[in-house]
Amino acid sequence: MRTVRNIHERTIEAPAEAVGALLDRLSSAHDPIWPSPAWPPMRFDRPLGVGAEGGHGFVHYRVTAYEPGRRVRFDFTPGEHGFHELTVEPLTPGRCRVRHVLEERQRGTQWLVWALAVRWAHDTVVEELFDNIERVAAGTHRAPLLWSPWVRLLHRVLWDKPVAATVPDAARLARTAFERTDFSDAWRMALHPGMPRDPEAWRDVLRGASFPVRGRADGEVLLGEDAGHLDFRASVLVESGHITLSTVVRTHNARGRLYFGVVRRFHPVMARLALRRTHRRLALAAPSAGERALRVGR
Repeated sequence: MRTVRNIHERTIEAPAEAVGALLDRLSSAHDPIWPSPAWPPMRFDRPLGVGAEGGHGFVHYRVTAYEPGRRVRFDFTPGEHGFHELTVEPLTPGRCRVRHVLEERQRGTQWLVWALAVRWAHDTVVEELFDNIERVAAGTHRAPLLWSPWVRLLHRVLWDKPVAATVPDAARLARTAFERTDFSDAWRMALHPGMPRDPEAWRDVLRGASFPVRGRADGEVLLGEDAGHLDFRASVLVESGHITLSTVVRTHNARGRLYFGVVRRFHPVMARLALRRTHRRLALAAPSAGERALRVGR
């Protein structure tokens, strides 16, 4: 078993009290420092404090120590041997040091996964977290951290995937598009903090296909096209912190049924790919947590 110890630290030209106050807002609805939406948000089952359970992405942990304004420690769960910890240390009245420590005992394949993949994503997340702290507490604007090609590939591979759903009740335009529906499906993804909530921003989810807008109502945009053999509608709905892409189809004749019998074999793959690609693109284009905090006055 190997022990991995990974340390990041940065001197911030701001009082420790100011930085500690930002630390206390980790995982909150208006978290100003966690680098979301570019990375999965930190979420817990309760406000930040000892006993809170959650994590970010596929990494799960529990808060095991919390000193407001100074320190928070997260122990990995379940059955993992390690922790990560954020601390704020005053240096002078107007300067402090922020440190992130990760320590974990890893067995064979765990170490290989860490060395080849997790470490590179982890290092990027921590440095971007520090960038947000510095931006909000000290007003320092650094150039955006440049991701290596390897980090970009890992980010693409590890990005969230859509989950199957039923056409939501709130997707009223899709549900009432046709008197008779021969096919319907829906794919859903959670929206990260800072991602656009306006469905108009998601209209080009079917990139490469210029379908006309058929309607707009209550967080939903309906696209579609009619043809002699079938009619097609795609609904983009934003509600309750999720984006849902729904499809409804009505066939008119044997040609339409034959055509869609072939298309429906590929449709779920293409719908998932289109939604996931757009979700990631909009997340990467959105302002960082630090930028959003500054816009609303911290």
